[in-house]
Amino acid sequence: MAVTSDDRSEIVFFDVETTVPNRPGQGHTILEFGAILVCPRKLVELRSYSTLVKPADLSRITSLSVRCNGITREAVVAAPAFEDVADVVYDLLHGRIWAGHNILRFDCARVKEAFAEINRSPPEPRGTLDSLAILTQKFGRRAGDMKMASLATYFGLGRQTHRSLDDVRMNLEVLKYCATVLFLESSLPEIFTENSWVSPNTTTRSRANGKGPVRPAPPIESSIQIEQSPSSPPTHPILSLMTPASPVDESNYANQDPFTGIGTLADGLESGSLSEDSMEEEKTETTPTESSTTLSNRESYGYHDFLDPDSVSESLVSVKLVDFFRGTKKIQVLYQNFPLQLQCTHLKIRFGVSGKFFNRDGRPRLNFVVDAPPSLAKILDLIDSLAQKLSVESGSSSEWHPVVTRKPGFYNTPTVRLHLPTAADGEITRLGTEIYQKDNSRVVFSTFDIVELESLFSPGDSLDAYFSLDAYDYQQNAGIRLVTKKLVVDSS
Repeated sequence: MAVTSDDRSEIVFFDVETTVPNRPGQGHTILEFGAILVCPRKLVELRSYSTLVKPADLSRITSLSVRCNGITREAVVAAPAFEDVADVVYDLLHGRIWAGHNILRFDCARVKEAFAEINRSPPEPRGTLDSLAILTQKFGRRAGDMKMASLATYFGLGRQTHRSLDDVRMNLEVLKYCATVLFLESSLPEIFTENSWVSPNTTTRSRANGKGPVRPAPPIESSIQIEQSPSSPPTHPILSLMTPASPVDESNYANQDPFTGIGTLADGLESGSLSEDSMEEEKTETTPTESSTTLSNRESYGYHDFLDPDSVSESLVSVKLVDFFRGTKKIQVLYQNFPLQLQCTHLKIRFGVSGKFFNRDGRPRLNFVVDAPPSLAKILDLIDSLAQKLSVESGSSSEWHPVVTRKPGFYNTPTVRLHLPTAADGEITRLGTEIYQKDNSRVVFSTFDIVELESLFSPGDSLDAYFSLDAYDYQQNAGIRLVTKKLVVDSS
């Protein structure tokens, strides 16, 4: 598509597919760019453009990258380099309103990097419309983790293909559906919202000790920046999702965080709401406080609520479906009608943290494997059985993954995987787990360092672990995840 019009009033929905880094600091390379120009008054697609892009280094397309988007080396070997399509991409984007899902954290940064690599100034938007942040604020988390695949499933739009042009068209349809629902709710709130769904501004409970006063979720900062007269009312549902703002300074748009101010997401992680992928691709935990304390002051952290598996009575363990975000349910593991949390001592590390596995945003997936003592394996097997039965009875067709792994002949010892949640603060990633060493010193990661983590969790070392049991059911995969809250490492 040749784009030569001087009319820059269209909204440009765009998406990039990239390589997935397979080592720290490698970065992403664009493999595909796709965009549609949309009339802001009729919300119809006017033109479209998509192209595969051949990277300078084909070895960057690894098996992990292919699993993410299906784009192989063979598919791009005859494709143009980014430099060859840069003029078209620039003309599509420059001076228009940019729209897409999670573009502020991902796609915008990739475009900027691609233009920098060919020594050209990047296009600049008139405004940005990041549907991930907008819909989280305006629509609430009735569709679960609010990723595009989850939204498409919620509205029955089919499966996300993770190809650029398909994804941007799906993005537009999702926005139309969300806007229509919001229009109906605002028109007849006494019918459509009363006792129907959880409010987008639902209250959250302080997680200190699992108790605390109920407080309203803080407002999210809108990531939409549109040049619009304050006196001009929205003329269609999509624009009703927009918040007028001053002209945007795009000098740091790649560093903007669309989740700034979301108060419910950390609670969502602790209550077992999010999938393994989504929990690590998005901000999922509050950052540990960097005050100095000792292990003896255990109750100040609320860890007296964590039970030793030997003290758990099987007859008091139960699972139940609880209401979650609008129209969704989740499984909660209970002990005497309170969320079950466990603490285990002297767990032997089988496999440590590895920096070889990355999520789509290029951040390492942090987990490690420990031997499961008989008491822990027994109680987790019971929970697995109860939760899987409830999952099937609730109508889920997802494949259940047992939390305890057993491989005959492999040391004859069952193992479990412990997960380290992370918190993203702009370009900085921090751990959501308090980590100590046996000398009572607290390990604080002011910035994320995978090498330091790899050295801290070495095979053969032992540790004490405090963790929650969080159920997930996402993209046909379900099970229980053990999410660490506190670790005490003995590397002596």
